[in-house]
Amino acid sequence: MSTGGLAARLARHIRAHGPMTVAAYMAMALHDPDSGYYARRQPLGASGDFITAPEISQIFGELIGLWCADLWQRMGRPDPVVVAELGPGRGVLMADFLRAASGVAGFRQALRLNLVEASAVLRAEQQRQLAGIQAVWRDDIGGLPDGPLLLVANEFLDALPIRQLVRGRTDWAERLVAVDAEGRLCFAEGPESPLLSLIVPAERRDVAPGTIFELCSAAATLAADLARRLCERNGAALFIDYGYAAPPGKSTLAAIGGHRAAAILDAPGTADLSAHVDFAAIAVAARAGGAAVYGPMPQGEFLKALGAERRLEMLLRRAAPDQRGILESGLKRLIDPAEMGTLFKVLAIASPEMAAPAGFADGI
Repeated sequence: MSTGGLAARLARHIRAHGPMTVAAYMAMALHDPDSGYYARRQPLGASGDFITAPEISQIFGELIGLWCADLWQRMGRPDPVVVAELGPGRGVLMADFLRAASGVAGFRQALRLNLVEASAVLRAEQQRQLAGIQAVWRDDIGGLPDGPLLLVANEFLDALPIRQLVRGRTDWAERLVAVDAEGRLCFAEGPESPLLSLIVPAERRDVAPGTIFELCSAAATLAADLARRLCERNGAALFIDYGYAAPPGKSTLAAIGGHRAAAILDAPGTADLSAHVDFAAIAVAARAGGAAVYGPMPQGEFLKALGAERRLEMLLRRAAPDQRGILESGLKRLIDPAEMGTLFKVLAIASPEMAAPAGFADGI
């Protein structure tokens, strides 16, 4: 049952203005300044609602740091170089990134660290985690300074609001959030529309009624904007997230609270909302902007190509007996196809003249 202040406000808004898109609902549930999930909660870690790869194994952030340092060397060691992370979580990835990258002469001195974070709660945690490290926090990617760019985004795209279109008997319709007779938030479908049908890629339109197509304009816009920048200034962006290369035809929208699945509409603002990333759509947008695209490839294969197993061996040599199991199980969780190794995928957007980055095909 829909409870709480945000649910009541959403219901009043819907009664006054009509049903809202799934994207609008996600934006309010996650980012409402008073009651949104990210406005008031620290979601990460054992005491939060979910855990991400950097929290599972230090190897993850270390390899991403070395990946960026390697690219910086291939770019001709530009000084300064903008290093940016979108959605830095608790700052764990960047702490491991910087520790590993310190071994590459000149890189730490050249980088200008920019962290893009909208949540005041998470910013405070990042500042504690990265105490003593010079960094600038930005509200959005538009605030990043000009110059060569190395950008990292782990589990950032999945939280961007999505629209959902449903195949009707003749055309497609928008999936909406409405209010039922008992005053609870519920899903509903708008009218079928030939214009909505044109939004769906031609090869996906002729499918069975009830098929759902998800689109994330924010992700496509981000990819296009980055592509334009990377055509003008040297650099690359690395995206790691759970997602697919071909749309599954069903809803991937999910809520999670306390490390368990939660109801999407029952208590907005109290659970995280996310959807699987359409990597094919991001690749299309980036290529249309003139950039080179590598991947998507499974996270497990990418990390192994970067030397994750060799790094584990090095850590195990110095580890105390009670740490060995933690190190081994952490990396297994990241690379095992039965865990995160296949569901999570990696995609790079790079300047068109750049050779394949490490981990991708001949860039290994």
